[in-house]
Amino acid sequence: MAGGGKRKQKSAPQVGQVNGQVKRAHVEEVESKAGSEAGSSVPLRLREEVERLYKLRMPEDFYQFWDFCARLSPDRPQDALQDVLGLRLVGPFDILSEKHKRCQSSQPNFHLHWRHFYDPPEVQTVLQGSADTQHHMGYYRDCPDAVPVFVGENEARKGCTINQLGDNLFSAVLLFLARKKRERSGRRDDAAVEQLEAELKKEAERLGLPLEQKTKAMKQRDRKVVTKTFHGAGIVVPVDKNDVGYRELPESDADLKKICRAIAEAEDDDSRMKAFAPIQEMMTFVQFANDECDYGMGYELGVDLFCYGSHYFHKVIGQLLPMAYSLLKRGVFGEILQAHLASRSRDNLDQLSGV
Repeated sequence: MAGGGKRKQKSAPQVGQVNGQVKRAHVEEVESKAGSEAGSSVPLRLREEVERLYKLRMPEDFYQFWDFCARLSPDRPQDALQDVLGLRLVGPFDILSEKHKRCQSSQPNFHLHWRHFYDPPEVQTVLQGSADTQHHMGYYRDCPDAVPVFVGENEARKGCTINQLGDNLFSAVLLFLARKKRERSGRRDDAAVEQLEAELKKEAERLGLPLEQKTKAMKQRDRKVVTKTFHGAGIVVPVDKNDVGYRELPESDADLKKICRAIAEAEDDDSRMKAFAPIQEMMTFVQFANDECDYGMGYELGVDLFCYGSHYFHKVIGQLLPMAYSLLKRGVFGEILQAHLASRSRDNLDQLSGV
């Protein structure tokens, strides 16, 4: 096989997997509408505004969580968890609070709104935690026109790792709360924490939301993940019965990180150009892979270089990922990626600052 990599043998084909995810999203949408009276009271105009500005479909638990926080703190729903857990509702929640209508900027870029340094396009931040570590939680999607597959968390000051916290915001916040309780072991009981935990569980039970860290649907997704990538959450691409769709990179994760380190830490431009040789070779392999419909190879390399974090890779990422997203019919992710690379920052995360 041309291209320096080999197709990864899969135990089961993933025929039409992305379309299957979209179909699942539509089923969930119908189900959520059927139970909307017990779920969320967010008006249709705000729902449409969120999805218009973000170009992403939002799950019902997003709106249900807003209602929950609005009951806890009617005047300031976005700060309902601040005193107890140090979490604030951000990102698309700013649309529900209509903060965006008070924005001084005439055209805020919602692709960048609370998009942290290591957030790939698949991540949409909705909860902001510690400023010291830039801890945040967000929805993770495999496809922009499908509902999220899980809620993840990352500490951008520490690196690119994404941890999975269930498939809805109630489970994510409860898992975060449980961790906080363990960290505070030995201290006197905090009545506010206990009360919040009880209320979250009660509401999740009323809504019929799962609270486990790894749901059945998430385990099913794990079987479709073709490679974990540097961030650990994995990527999913359609792979047919002939294993067409993904082939492995010729370098292990450990070796690729060594190559990246040699480039990022090179003493001068000449040394850096020489260190880039393995990356250039892999890009040639990606071209062969794309010609043979193994789109996952370029996707993986682009995500890994993005996660490494060095600006020296931005040009290469800009060649790899928009192409991969286009071939995979995930064009919105390509738009997000290009906007992020043009303004990738560890600060200036709030596109509505000054409001």
